[in-house]
Amino acid sequence: MAEENLKIRDVQFSDELSKRYLSYAMSTIVSRSLPDVRDGLKPVHRRLMYAMRQLHLDPKNGYKKCARVVGDVIGKYHPHGDSAVYGAMVRLAQDFSVRYPLVDGQGNFGNIDGDGAAAMRYTEARLTEFAMDLMDGLNDDAVEFMDTYDGEDSEPTVMPAMVPNLLCNGAMGIAVGMATNIPPHNLSEVSDALLYLIENPEADNEALVRRIKGPDFPTGGVIVDSFETILNNYKQGKGNFRIRAKWTTEDLGHGQYQIVVTEIPYQVIKSKLIEKIAELLLNKKLPLLADVRDESAQDVRIVLEPKSRLVDARMLMEQLYKLTDMEAKFNMNMNVLDLDGVPRVMSIYEVLHDYLLHRNHILLRKIKYRLNKINARLEILEGYLIAYLNLDEIIRIIREEDEPKTVMMTKFNLTDTQAEAILNMKLRNLRKLDEAQIEGEHKDLLAEKADLETLQSDDAKRWQAIAEEIRKTKEKYGKRTALGRRRTEFAELPADIDVPVEAMIEKEPITVILSQKGWIRCMKGHVDLKDEFKFKDDDALLFAIHAQTTDKIVILDNKGKFFSIAANDIPSGRGFGQPVRLMIDLANNDDVAAMFVYEPQANYLIASDKAYGFIVDENHILAQTRQGRKIMNVVDGETVKFCLKMTGDYVAIVGENRRLLVFKAEEIPTMARGHGVLLQKYKDGSITDIQIFNGEVGFSYNRTGGICTEKELLTWLGHRAQVGKLVPFGFPKTNKFLKD
Repeated sequence: MAEENLKIRDVQFSDELSKRYLSYAMSTIVSRSLPDVRDGLKPVHRRLMYAMRQLHLDPKNGYKKCARVVGDVIGKYHPHGDSAVYGAMVRLAQDFSVRYPLVDGQGNFGNIDGDGAAAMRYTEARLTEFAMDLMDGLNDDAVEFMDTYDGEDSEPTVMPAMVPNLLCNGAMGIAVGMATNIPPHNLSEVSDALLYLIENPEADNEALVRRIKGPDFPTGGVIVDSFETILNNYKQGKGNFRIRAKWTTEDLGHGQYQIVVTEIPYQVIKSKLIEKIAELLLNKKLPLLADVRDESAQDVRIVLEPKSRLVDARMLMEQLYKLTDMEAKFNMNMNVLDLDGVPRVMSIYEVLHDYLLHRNHILLRKIKYRLNKINARLEILEGYLIAYLNLDEIIRIIREEDEPKTVMMTKFNLTDTQAEAILNMKLRNLRKLDEAQIEGEHKDLLAEKADLETLQSDDAKRWQAIAEEIRKTKEKYGKRTALGRRRTEFAELPADIDVPVEAMIEKEPITVILSQKGWIRCMKGHVDLKDEFKFKDDDALLFAIHAQTTDKIVILDNKGKFFSIAANDIPSGRGFGQPVRLMIDLANNDDVAAMFVYEPQANYLIASDKAYGFIVDENHILAQTRQGRKIMNVVDGETVKFCLKMTGDYVAIVGENRRLLVFKAEEIPTMARGHGVLLQKYKDGSITDIQIFNGEVGFSYNRTGGICTEKELLTWLGHRAQVGKLVPFGFPKTNKFLKD
């Protein structure tokens, strides 16, 4: 090897790596992942279509094995793996993946349940009419061709795209640092928008969106976004659409009914959707649903059986929308290669505008191609006319002259092309050489040439011709056809249906148990609260309450902070449960002062051991996070001791000094947060117990009798913050009121 070829250059590794990665990124973006705004195809799709066309797999001919097609594609045009090419081919044949299929498949090409296609040696395919229209004009020099990767053949750089494939079939792909995700649309509506844009070149996005309306997914469904949301998505070229499954109810008689889902959101795998519903059903997360069945054949038919005839179908479906893919989002990102091959996110106006410019360019190339053909034919026809007028002399020259071509060109002033055409005529065609026929064809071609030249120079007429092509396409694939009818509907998002917790959780009775060491658990059913519950050796019962799995359990610590726990989140079983501190952020030095079931529209008296307290309503005791909600402020050495539901109009308080005070509950203020007011005055000691009761009924302090009537209460009746009087004879030595 020559010495000059062994030169070594010192380069920065990071710079070289950046250059090579940039080259790779651009190759991925331009040559693999992003579609072209003109024909909506990626290179693999374009090469696949062209290869099938070269194999004459048009709709009028028979099918060929997909393996044959894939072999031609990777052998001639697309030097990549066969699985990538076959995967692209399969998707173009799936009527649930593309709105207007480009491949007519025969055999197993997969299904909406997520099952894959059969191997390519088993399946067969040909092109659809839509694909043929996409390539219409390739024989008319409508687009440029480039060499294939090995230089042995040529392929189109872009398709003529008689149909607006980018919007009609959409596209999806992931490149390096960018991605694209374009939903499919209805061709008839896209055509309306194109025709409007031709007539109104300065049209805004809103006028175009009112004609396109929104995506039209092959699997149908219902779009529940507002027009403002849809318009904003198309203006920015990105956004999301909310798609919901389409459903109806079937009357089974005797008041019974079932829900039948007939359309599911785009790109949702039906089998996984049903598996998710079954899983939620098994985990008792869908108490309104009794059963789910898949009765699908060619069409989607998912049967949902409500638990009872009293179940509201809309409420059941709202649960499914929230918990499953019965409602899905399509994230649109119209990132495509523009007319200059630059990737960028385009608005709906820009996409339609660039497509029309492409159609104009295609029309000009077709006009130029046809004019060249006409000129060539006119030249030959003029030679034929000369030959007809001098037929005998032409025959003599051909028979007698050694160089008849040169002699004819010299004698009759013929061009090389004309002389060659005359010499190539067969003898049996001489009888057809009728002057009237030749002159008629010549005249027709001259008229066509004049029209084409006018069309070539007149911009307005060209747009009229493009509009006529669009109208023909719209008629061919219009909404009156089975393929062209709109499948996705639009609906206003219904008002939020308040789905109560009870509707999401199966309601069952439980007993919640909290130990002194802070372990919480629940037991099925309402067991006797006086039963002896099992705890660890050094532990004992602190609180036990009856509840339902749909309830909220409220816990109050001794520092005045409320916590909330969903009853269905409390562990159940034969064990000791789990530390309550794993469910709420209860400080290590704080203890639980009260535990009860949350009741709407209930008020509670909260009091500290120093006899300070106030009334708090139910709106302030529920905590939204595990950090809790601070309600009562306590001073050093003071702890929260009581939280009692206000069930009467009188309050009775007894302290360690065995003095009893009774006063009206209205004397206690209602507060959202604070330290409260003094309930009973002590010189020393603290509060022992509180009782809330109705004055007309009174209360009992022992099992043999006690204060019962309002008259007997007069002895201890006073006002808040007084000392009170000694308890009556027979009051328990524990200084505790008699509990029910």
